[in-house]
Amino acid sequence: MNSETTNHYDLLVIDPQNDFLDIAGATLPVVGANADMQRLADWLLAHWAQVQSITVTLDSHASVGVERTSFWQDAQGQPLPPFTLVAAADVQAGRYLPRHAAHTAEVLRYLQALESGGQRQLIVWPVHCVVGTWGHNIHSGLAEALAAWEAQSGQVCNKVLKGQHPLTEQYSAFRAEVPRADDARTQLNQALLQQLAASPNTLLVAGEALSHCVACSVDDLLAHLPPERLRHTVLLTDCMSPVSGFEAAGQAFLQRARAGGLQTQRLAELA
Repeated sequence: MNSETTNHYDLLVIDPQNDFLDIAGATLPVVGANADMQRLADWLLAHWAQVQSITVTLDSHASVGVERTSFWQDAQGQPLPPFTLVAAADVQAGRYLPRHAAHTAEVLRYLQALESGGQRQLIVWPVHCVVGTWGHNIHSGLAEALAAWEAQSGQVCNKVLKGQHPLTEQYSAFRAEVPRADDARTQLNQALLQQLAASPNTLLVAGEALSHCVACSVDDLLAHLPPERLRHTVLLTDCMSPVSGFEAAGQAFLQRARAGGLQTQRLAELA
């Protein structure tokens, strides 16, 4: 390929982790995710020389946190089923409560802050992406492709941990749903945004899940990157899938992204 016509890319991959893959052992499988990430891995192996930088975000949790089943119980002391919606009013009424009562006042303040911002209600997810477990690891094929890219390019893939504070949710790669003054990890990641904004290359975005962490991350790109950079940002639609039941939210996000100036393409459409 003529170097004068070669497109150069930066690659942002959001949460390509085992617990989100539709494979045996995953605790929060996204239908299509395993094929999404293998497709991306195969492309990266074939086109590594065009990729100038790679950032991979990793959902990174403790085993107990405000957004997971291990944190909550109902009024009878029974665990809440996955995908239960929890509102501040539920806690005030005693319908749903933290398993450890010492967290109740802080959690109530959190839910009130979440709702006052017009954001989604808290969803109780299955326990997933616990740091140090198999579920936290990157898709095996993509991990091999990343290692090959590092060996061939002489660069290092930037891995960014997200979701580390147990008392606030973090879907976006760039900030928690309710940032905490006492934890800089939950606040807007200006350094990563500036890094992505400064590059002259086309920014490719892939990852899981389309309806949640990809959507929230790209919403932050829309809010913080300059319009010219957004016009050179491409969502790889065959490298992201929605959580089952949230397909409409995924499609609404893609429409929102296109309206904001982003492109949507399949891998085969890249030059």
